Amino acid sequence: MQLPNLDDICRLRKKFGITQTELAKKAGVSQSLIARVEAGSVDPRYSKVVKIFKALEDIRGKGITAGEIMTKNVVGVQVEDPLGKATNKMRRYNVSQMPVFDKKKPVGSISEGVILDQISKGVDIHSISKKKVGEFMEDPFPSVNPKTTLSTISVLLENNKAVLLVEKGKIKGIVTNADLLKVVRS
Repeated sequence: MQLPNLDDICRLRKKFGITQTELAKKAGVSQSLIARVEAGSVDPRYSKVVKIFKALEDIRGKGITAGEIMTKNVVGVQVEDPLGKATNKMRRYNVSQMPVFDKKKPVGSISEGVILDQISKGVDIHSISKKKVGEFMEDPFPSVNPKTTLSTISVLLENNKAVLLVEKGKIKGIVTNADLLKVVRS
């Protein structure tokens, strides 16, 4: 059995795309300890090294979850809202798609692509802005648990504009391609 080397801490941390602060939090040690270990300026206690490698192993095993990258405040519209309200919300919150609800239940989705498609067909903008969102909505976004892995989310986003995160029947957040970019580090 090959024992891990302290030099592996920085390499693994970067491989998993987490910061020193995130690793320190998961390991229950200080960020400065992580920085000093990576710089080789400290010979840490064995118990601290075990905590750090255990945290790295946990990260490797579970990976990043949807709940860690989700946008918590889900912006949506009601099925009976006018389309003009949807476009105003998209501009105000800088989103290109959103869920459509019937009260609290997601029943569809609306995107700027659907709206732009209507405009390109020459439909009168003023008349469609008064029509109900339900007339233009697409299928609802898929929903998963916040503990779903990033790899599963990325597969879902290949064919969907967003994924809703639902826990115990309540919407906890939303993940889009823009959220996936949060995990890419320089």
